[in-house]
This record gives sequence, C-alpha cells and structure tokens, in this order.
Amino acid sequence: MLVRYHGGTRVRRLALAAILLAVTGSPALAQQRGEQVDTLLTARVDSLFMPWDRTDSPGCAVAVFRDSEIIHTRGYGMASIEHGIAITPKTVFDIGSTSKQFAALSIVLLAEEGVLSLDDDVRRFVPELPDYGSRITIRHLLTHTSGLRDYLTLWSLAGFDDADYTTGAEALSLIARQRSLNFQPGEQYLYSNSGFFLLSVIVERASGKSLAAYAHEHIFAPLAMRHTRFNDDHTAIIANRATGYSPRADGGFAVSMSNYEQTGDGAVNTSVEDLLSWDENFYTAKVGSRRALESMQTPAVLNDGSRLTYALGLRVEPYRGLPTVSHGGAWVGYRAELLRFPEQRFSVACLCNRSDANPSRLARRVADIYLADQLGRVEDERRSEPAEPAGTVAPTLDAAALARYAGTYDSDEIGATYTVVVESGKLVLHRRRAEPVALVPTRTDAFTADGLYFAFQRRGSRIVGMTVDAGRTRGLLFTRRAG
Repeated sequence: MLVRYHGGTRVRRLALAAILLAVTGSPALAQQRGEQVDTLLTARVDSLFMPWDRTDSPGCAVAVFRDSEIIHTRGYGMASIEHGIAITPKTVFDIGSTSKQFAALSIVLLAEEGVLSLDDDVRRFVPELPDYGSRITIRHLLTHTSGLRDYLTLWSLAGFDDADYTTGAEALSLIARQRSLNFQPGEQYLYSNSGFFLLSVIVERASGKSLAAYAHEHIFAPLAMRHTRFNDDHTAIIANRATGYSPRADGGFAVSMSNYEQTGDGAVNTSVEDLLSWDENFYTAKVGSRRALESMQTPAVLNDGSRLTYALGLRVEPYRGLPTVSHGGAWVGYRAELLRFPEQRFSVACLCNRSDANPSRLARRVADIYLADQLGRVEDERRSEPAEPAGTVAPTLDAAALARYAGTYDSDEIGATYTVVVESGKLVLHRRRAEPVALVPTRTDAFTADGLYFAFQRRGSRIVGMTVDAGRTRGLLFTRRAG
C-alpha cells in the first residue's frame, strides 16, 4: 500500500505520460504536463476547503483514494484552536455514524464464525427488551427496520445533553423501558441509533468481548489501522485527536465534545490515512470473506418487497450515474463522510471538526473534480418548496379552551416531566434544559412546538395524557397527573 500526499498513482501517471508523449513527442514535456494536470486537480480540491484553511478556524482533513493509493491528502484549518495545532492527514476525528459500518462488520464476522445468525431474534442476546408481539431480528437492527425508537432522541426529549456522561448500561435501560415500537419490524425504514447500539451489546454477549476490544482484534489490528478505535472511555487520552467545535451565534467557536461511552451507533475515532486500509479491504477481503463484504453492500428489502438504499451499515445508491457506497456521520462538533465508487476503485474520505461542515457534499464535489469524465450530468439540487396542504387552518382557542390542556405530564418511558401552562394567552411547554416554547394548535387536540408534534388524549371531555412524535421517535406517552 502506497501513500502519496499529492499526485497520482504510478500506473495512472505512466498511462497519462504515454498519452501526452504521443501528443507532444517529448518525454520531458509529457511528464511536465502530467504534473501540471495533477497540480490543477489538487488546486481545485484546495479551493473547496479554502474558507477554513486558516489559523483561527476548525476545518477538515481530506484524502482521495484510487487503486490502493492516497493520491491526494491534506488538512485544512485547526485541530486545536486553543493550542494552535493544525489539521493533518494523521489527525484523529470522531466519525459519528460513519462508525456503523464497523459495528456491522463485527456482527457479520460473528455470523461467519457461526456464533450468531443475522436472522436471530434480538431477544436471544438482549432478553431485557420487551416482547412487542413481533419478532425483531439482528438484520432489522442492521438495516434500521426494527421499529425501535431512537435512544438519542429519547434522551434529548428527557433533557439530556450530548456532553452528559452516559453509559451503555443506561442506554440499554432506556431502550428496554419503551412499551411500543414506531412500526412493526420490517414494515418501514426509519433511522434508529438504538439498533446499532444494541449491536454492541450483542457483540459483547456473543463474543465475551466489548465491541471496542472485538473490533480492535478482528478489524483494526489486522488492517494496521493504528490510530483507529471505538472509544468507550470518555476519559481516554487519544493521540492526535482534533477538538470538536460549533460556531457561536455572535462569532467564534465553542468546544463541542461528548462524554457518551456507548458504542455501535458511533464512537469510532480515526484518521483519513487509516480509512485507506478500511476502504481497500472491500476489494481485498483481508478481513471478512468476499461474501460477507458483499452482504454488507446489498440493500435491504422491506416486508412488502420494497428495496431500500440502506444495506448493513452502508448506503448503496447512485451518484450522477455511478454506483456508490457511503455513510456520513454527525456527532457534536464532528462531521464525516466516506464515499466509495467501487467500479472506479475511487474513494473520498472527508473528516471535519466543525458542526457546520457538510463533508457529504464536499466529498461529492471532490469526486466531481477527479471523475469529471465519467460522471453523468450535474443533478439539479434545487427543490421546490412544498405547497401548503389545502384546507389546513390552525384552530383559534380562547383562554378557557387552552386551560383544559394545562397540567403536569409524566413519561415513565424516559423518566421525564413536562409542564403545560397558559401564559399571555398562549399554551406554553416547560421541560428540563429547554427554553419554554409555545404550543401552536394545528387541529383538534393537536399542537406543534420546537419540531415536535403533540397529540392530547381525552377520556370523555377530560384531557388525560398526550403523545409526542419527534422524528425518529413516535407515540411517546405522557400521562397527565390527577388534579
């Protein structure tokens, strides 16, 4: 495996030189023009990241892989603004949900060993989960088709902050307290971090080793990914790690880091250089059989036969006419993307330490530069604004009508209390670690606020509770206290 920070592979450069030689008739001139082409490509990549290539800004590391080599890599911006440390290709980032593919391979490897089957009932390994009346399999967890509510959303609804110290035991307890599913397993696709966290529990119970230890022994060490780990210790010192940042509204940046210790859905720390070894494994199958790696890249199918673009911890979908395999990540102040074009044996890794970065878009723009002669037309990214549904008029409620909803509401499933009061002619929601927010009526007994949907429940004419929908969590029940 070769690593070149600039320029192309030897084979590619020789082919280009041969073409230029035929045109120019001069080996020296052909070589010079080949180098000029490489310089032009890298300059265009640099221009994408130029806004962050400063000493007072966090930024990104990028690496372009082709045919087993890094043909271009560079850091832009600062790994640590406080200490004046610049980002380099060796800088380590938390890659958020891009971690899911490593959890998926760990499970697939255990399946190859015969320790488990992807079609096992999850409760074989996690009996703490309630019996929802429908069988949830490990495959459902891997493909976001389990119907399990997203535990990160649940913690957010309970008032937890990303910087809080949390453990795997606490996450498992939270998931096990949920009394219902978002939908029946296999009926729909809805991204759920709960499923991939539960994979870490299954790995530990099936192998006797934590996911961090298992992945190190079976994936990272064999692939010589020396700077890669599942971080399950929030106090760990990680060499070359970038600090995560978020922009402040008034300018500058705030540190944005997490103390979560659960793994599976995230928590891999790695560098763009290490990701070359991982990317290359999908061609060489040094770790895992070719059949296993193909299964990770085979899109899932719902109960009704609908084919998804999500496989096992990876997305499989075309970009400008070419097949791609990818996964992005977003966690606290970190953003990540690993984008592979398997037919071209070409990939882009983009890891950032600022929460306003969009490495998925950036990786595709880098691909546009290098694969310009192979990609189809540029897709129109403009989207028309959705029309307002006809006849939807928010009801007007007077103070007496609003007062019927006021009260204290408790959720045993997340251990949280919400208080609803009438203030200045509005129904206002109070909850832990959140600013009070007005509930806006949408229809009878239904309100929206802060991206949430509230549906109040009646027994006769009396309000007795409410359910909350929050994207990846549906139908979370709150019971109104008597009196």
